[in-house]
Amino acid sequence: MSIKIGILGYGNLGRGVEEAVKKNDDMVLTGVYTRRDPKDLKINTEGVAVRNCSELEGGRDDIDVLVICGGSATDLPNMTPKYAKLFNVVDSFDTHANIPSHFANVDKAAKDGGNIGIISGGWDPGMFSISRVYADSILPDGQAYTFWGKGVSQGHSDAIRRIKGVKDARQYTIPVEKALDAVRSGQNPTLTTREKHTRECFVVAEDGADKAAIENEIKTMPNYFADYDTTVHFISEDEMKRDHSGLPHGGSVIYSGTTGQGNNHVVEYSLKLDSNPEFTGSVLIALARAAYKLNSEGVSGAKTVFDIAPAYLSAKSADDLRAHYL
Repeated sequence: MSIKIGILGYGNLGRGVEEAVKKNDDMVLTGVYTRRDPKDLKINTEGVAVRNCSELEGGRDDIDVLVICGGSATDLPNMTPKYAKLFNVVDSFDTHANIPSHFANVDKAAKDGGNIGIISGGWDPGMFSISRVYADSILPDGQAYTFWGKGVSQGHSDAIRRIKGVKDARQYTIPVEKALDAVRSGQNPTLTTREKHTRECFVVAEDGADKAAIENEIKTMPNYFADYDTTVHFISEDEMKRDHSGLPHGGSVIYSGTTGQGNNHVVEYSLKLDSNPEFTGSVLIALARAAYKLNSEGVSGAKTVFDIAPAYLSAKSADDLRAHYL
C-alpha cells in the first residue's frame, strides 16, 4: 500500500516535493492544489490532476498526508491550522521566533480533526535543529554555532527584487572563514552577526536605473543587510541566467563542548546542497511518512522533528535498520 501524498502550493518547494515522492516506492502523488487558477500555471505533474485549493475538502479520501508549500511568514500561519483539521499535514514554517505560537495553533486544529501536524520541517529548522539538540544533550557544557552558506537566500533575493529599478537579483550568504576556523578549533568565540557571515548580491538593473541608489538601499536595508558586510555586483540578464540560475545552499552546525577536566570536543553537522528546494522537499516527504505512521497508531496533534524517532522517517523495516544502520 502506498502513502497518498497531496501537495498544496507549487513553486520551487512544491516541485521539490514532487521529485521526492518519485524517489520513494512507498508513496504516490495523488493531487496538486493551488490557490491560483490551475489554467494559469505551467505545471507538469505527469498525469496528476492540478486543482484549485477550494476542491481540497472534497479530496480527503485521496490524501493521506498533505504537504503544504506556502510562504512561511504569510501563508503557513493560516494554511497549516486550517488544513490540519482535515488532513495529516507537514509544513516548513521557518520563522524561528514564531514557532511556539504556530505549534499551538496547529496542535489545537490537528487534535480537533484527529490528525497529525508536523511543523517546521526542512534543514533549518529541521535537520540542523536535531543536531543542536543531540550535541547539547551530550555536551551540556558547550555552545552551538550555526553557519549558513555559501548559498542563495531566496528571501533576501526577493527583498532586493522589490527595490525600485531592480529587474532581477540573487543574494548569497557566505560564512566568514576566520569565524569558522575559530569555532572548529574549539575556541568558543563570541561572534557578532557581522563577524559570522557576509552577503554578496548580484543585481540586474532596469535600463536607466540609479545603480548607486539601489546599492545604498540594499546595504542599509534593516533586518536583511544593514548588519552585514555586503557586496553588490551589477550584471546583465544573460550573466544572471548563465551563472546564477540554480538554488544551491547549505551550511554547518558546529557545537563545541567540554567533558571531565577540560577535554574539548567539537561536533559538526554540515550540508552542501545543489538544490535547496529539492533537499527540503525530501525532508518533508520523510516527515510525511512519519505523520502517516504516527496517525495510523492513533496519535494526533502537532509535532516537530524533536518528537519523531528516526524509525518513523524511514521506509525500511525495524529489522533492516538494526541489521544495516545500527
